[in-house]
Amino acid sequence: MYLTDNINEHFRLVGTQIKALEKLELFTIQDLLMHIPSRYENIGSSVSVQKLLEDGITDNIVTVYGELVDVKKTLMWKTKKYMVEGWLKDGTARIRLRWFNQPYIVDSLKYVKYIKVTSKITGKGKNMYFANPNIEQMPGLPEIKDSQTEHAGLYPIYKTSQGITSRWFYYAIRKVLEGINLESLVDIIPINIIKKYNLPTMSTAIVWAHIPENEKDAYSARKRFAFDEVFKLQLMAAKERNLRSNSLGYKISNDVTTFNVGYSSVEGFVESFPFILTKSQNKAVQSILKDMSKGVPMSRLLEGDVGSGKTAVAATVSFAVVSNGIQVVYMAPTEVLAKQLFDSFIKYFNNSYVNIGLLTGSGCKKYPSKAEPGKATNISKTQLLKWVADGSVQVVIGTHALIQKGVHFNKLGLAIIDEQHRFGTKQRASLLKNNLDKKPPHLLSMTATPIPRTLALTIYGDLDLTIIDEMPRGRKRVITKIVSKNKLNDVYQHIRQQVAEGRQAYVICPRVYIGDLSDKNGVISAQKIMMARLKSVENEVENLRKIFPELSIDMLHGKMSNKEKEDVMLEFSNGNVDILVATSVVEVGVNVPNATIILIEGAERFGLSQLHQLRGRVIRSNYQSYCYLATTNHTVSDTTKDRLTAIINAKSGFELAEMDLSLRGAGELRGDTQWGTSDIAMEAIKNIKMVEAAREEAQRLITEDPDLKKHSNLREILLCQDRIHFE
Repeated sequence: MYLTDNINEHFRLVGTQIKALEKLELFTIQDLLMHIPSRYENIGSSVSVQKLLEDGITDNIVTVYGELVDVKKTLMWKTKKYMVEGWLKDGTARIRLRWFNQPYIVDSLKYVKYIKVTSKITGKGKNMYFANPNIEQMPGLPEIKDSQTEHAGLYPIYKTSQGITSRWFYYAIRKVLEGINLESLVDIIPINIIKKYNLPTMSTAIVWAHIPENEKDAYSARKRFAFDEVFKLQLMAAKERNLRSNSLGYKISNDVTTFNVGYSSVEGFVESFPFILTKSQNKAVQSILKDMSKGVPMSRLLEGDVGSGKTAVAATVSFAVVSNGIQVVYMAPTEVLAKQLFDSFIKYFNNSYVNIGLLTGSGCKKYPSKAEPGKATNISKTQLLKWVADGSVQVVIGTHALIQKGVHFNKLGLAIIDEQHRFGTKQRASLLKNNLDKKPPHLLSMTATPIPRTLALTIYGDLDLTIIDEMPRGRKRVITKIVSKNKLNDVYQHIRQQVAEGRQAYVICPRVYIGDLSDKNGVISAQKIMMARLKSVENEVENLRKIFPELSIDMLHGKMSNKEKEDVMLEFSNGNVDILVATSVVEVGVNVPNATIILIEGAERFGLSQLHQLRGRVIRSNYQSYCYLATTNHTVSDTTKDRLTAIINAKSGFELAEMDLSLRGAGELRGDTQWGTSDIAMEAIKNIKMVEAAREEAQRLITEDPDLKKHSNLREILLCQDRIHFE
């Protein structure tokens, strides 16, 4: 057996298993060995069913693993209520499981086979059973060598796909380990780094990951693989910074000389704003201008909390660029945000001679219009692309449409990407390369999603970081409260009061609509019953129109056409809609200063950072604003309460992001498809010391060996990565 062998050559796989492995991107024996368990079940305290029955344990909570069989629903003749009954067997004996007055349980257990039961025993002798037990579906069962004794050890649980189980991985990987020379595995980390940080070798880490003797070995193995992935990311970042420092870009002067754009300097442009920039905004502007004056392509991340004024900074540095006769492109993740940015830039550049274009999938606009000076008008895509290509339009704002075929810039000096974590690396690369002048533009990435320091150092390791940590003058902190289902009437009364004072409100729902709950056989599953409890936009609009018959209520969600969304947002922005019921489509960038109250239904369904973003919709003015976090059920668990309480107590979005990283992981901040890092690497990102160590070693390595001629394995890995290069 060789590492490069196809998995099919050594295992008799059926079609569904082959498809499952392909979906998991597992093709070779080496891929299989690198499929590290996602977690471990500590089965040291579990007991066999036979021992449980013999000992007659009824007072303590016990854990039992087994197979679920013979599940059925019966109507109890005396109470006329339903009972669901099943059996758990583990090869030693079997014991009853009973759920009272929960008939939907039978549907949710229809395809469940292996389970873990943690509960107390009811009854005595042969009549012992688990009453309303807590169960967890398992991909397989631990191997039981002695049916009469307690199980022991760590049982690995693997990430699976439909058609293949964790149990299959459990035995397949053991078969591989018995027939292979692990020393043939390539160790990409230089041996001096392995020794310096006391990491296990690759061969040792493989064994410890799949067959750990104890938790310490399992942790050491995961630490090694985590270091590998973070090190590779840091190595790519160090390589890109090195390439960028050796590239020639546009040298941006801060003073307007040759090109007349309406103001004689950047300072004069800023003085035209109807407000004064904060110290933090001024500092950000100066950092960016200093970078762009060096003639080396800037690559900077501008990070600021919701409502901190990043758009004003973007407009200011954009003015500096166009005043040098060079173009700016600003890419946003949604049409709603792109159109709002277009409107904002029109206000900032109102008294200048700068032409601004809007390019989205639903149409194009230009400001100012030749036919109607001082207004933005619709134009054809062909005409806009012509003006962008010859440089007549100096600033172009848009969505993914900016990276489509046929979009070319005359002299692209600055690319601004809003909410960068929502774009993949290929998309960003496409935007940066469509410059007819062939020079690499400066790159300014912006995000209103506060990012923990470890995550920023890893994922954005090739970017310099600027943080706006100050809110505009007069902004009041949002009053945030958790409300249960039975307290919603109080919230509705507050909404009515706010609207009476001339304000507007958002109501956020987790779903667009409920839809048909039954499957093709007419069966309603427990999961669908749970989903039905979540409020939907369409149903909530009907409900609120009954509660507020005197108010104007409309809805906004992702399944609407672009024209419908644009019309609704225009009506809401103009104050013609009192309550806007929406999904999280309004999460980023939607700016209606008159909206001061937001009710988030099913708040436990959202991550902390997403809740923070949604709350940010009502911090756009100096009015006192309010945010209500409504839970789906009448009562909430302690875990949910802790998470939602964090929203209330956190002093800033940055503090909240750290909490979110520790509670949920970094998934929603990065997106798996964009960064390609595994769950094990994301665990490492919570460890600031590991990130800093990997960063330090990667930078040292690139400084000593820029082309990695002495590290061929690492060079091959970098060549395979799909990243942005400034070559």
